[in-house]
Amino acid sequence: MKNEVPLSALGLRGSLGSLRSSEPVGLAPPPSLLQSLLEEAADYLVIHRDFKACLETCQRGCERLGSYLRAEEYEDSKDLKCFLCVVGIQALAEMDRWRDVLSWLLQYYQVPEHLPPKLLELCILLYSKVKEPQAILEVASNWLRDPANRDLPEYGAIFELHLFRVLLPLHCWTDAEAMAGLCAKEEQRRAASQAIYIARQQQEENLQETEEPDPQKENQGGTFCRKQLALWKLLRWLLESMVDHLLSLPLKKTFLFALVLCLLVVRFDPACPSSLPFFYKLAHIFYRIRGTIFSPCYLSSYNS
Repeated sequence: MKNEVPLSALGLRGSLGSLRSSEPVGLAPPPSLLQSLLEEAADYLVIHRDFKACLETCQRGCERLGSYLRAEEYEDSKDLKCFLCVVGIQALAEMDRWRDVLSWLLQYYQVPEHLPPKLLELCILLYSKVKEPQAILEVASNWLRDPANRDLPEYGAIFELHLFRVLLPLHCWTDAEAMAGLCAKEEQRRAASQAIYIARQQQEENLQETEEPDPQKENQGGTFCRKQLALWKLLRWLLESMVDHLLSLPLKKTFLFALVLCLLVVRFDPACPSSLPFFYKLAHIFYRIRGTIFSPCYLSSYNS
């Protein structure tokens, strides 16, 4: 979440010069004091990279604004509060505390419908960026449904952001159609309805592709299974042929074959004295096998 919302993109520097300091001191905190807090928070964010101190400075400024009953009546105080919240959101994002952004804002804007459009726009962009659009779904929907916000010049931009960044990714088709009906401009309603239709068609096509089996993949799988079965049959035939061939050899040749196989696999040295006990045991085993095979009892039972 590093540098997701740069200050230059939010227009903080240019807006500071337009803030006036001519409001009565008894009704609201001096704008010059709040402006200095805003500049201090911006310095912590951009220059010192001290995000905790930046957030604390923003909180101090918002609390001072909230301590005056009529502070909300002054446009300059509203702008300062909004810009303090913008810097605070950036500080929270830099500390990877984006989940706390909405609850932090609602401490100073108790009613979600009263959020300034700039803050709501920033929240939609933030939560869609981190793949959590459902976190802002209810707040943005309530803001758009509020009749007091429909006359704002930013209403159309907020609606488009909410549609393409929240509603369509979450497949909220009914809510999207209801929101499209609230648009005052016919062109915007038509564009929104077309976007909803296209998104729904794409979802249905994706579902059909996942449900329907691919004939080519099935043919490839069947061919692979047949080849594997044929290979196993070939290996089995070779193994049976080798066993039959070994059984058909005379006993001496079988013994010699086993001896050579042991020499190759175990790598015994025939000249080493330690290998003699092994050869004695092997020869004893073959003698016993030969005595058993060629005994009269075994031959009579085999012939019968």
